[in-house]
Amino acid sequence: MDARKPDADAALVDALRRDDPEAPELLVGTYGDRVYRLALRITGGNEDAEEVAQDALWTAARKIQTFKGESAFGSWLYRITANAAYQKLRARRSKAREIALDDVLPVLDEDGRHFEPMADWSSRVDEQALQGELRRVLGEAIDALPADYRTALVMHDVEGLSNPDIAEALGLSLPAVKSRVHRSRLYVRQRLAEYMGGAG
Repeated sequence: MDARKPDADAALVDALRRDDPEAPELLVGTYGDRVYRLALRITGGNEDAEEVAQDALWTAARKIQTFKGESAFGSWLYRITANAAYQKLRARRSKAREIALDDVLPVLDEDGRHFEPMADWSSRVDEQALQGELRRVLGEAIDALPADYRTALVMHDVEGLSNPDIAEALGLSLPAVKSRVHRSRLYVRQRLAEYMGGAG
């Protein structure tokens, strides 16, 4: 028995394959925002993200016959988007904003787990005055991550993809995805903790 659940996008894929005139609009309506958000998080700029999103959606529509259905359509589209965004970054060669995770992360134990205690500032998150500022600090922390870590974190925590789906979409091993999401969360949490410590 095949354990794979049916692709929720089967009708969309079928419409694209049949060259249905409404299929491109359906593709944009279904995935436009998600593809744009992922592209924005990787590239860091609205203009680049718009170009990447348009390229990715166009490529997916044009190359739909190469989609074999072995993975979910969404995973396939996210892979196209991530590749287009990385290509945009390479073309820009803009690494100035990025940081090396090893320079800022707390030490991990042999199992890759963080073992130093961090201050618990969660009770202050509900303070109205802090919410807008926290969003800004959170956004800056995510944007400072290297592109490949940022991509894994956004796909997992913002887009809600599972680790296996992310691994499939990015062509990574499952342990690599878990490590990237875990380390990215630690970094973002540390940045928020530093901010909350200073805001007190």
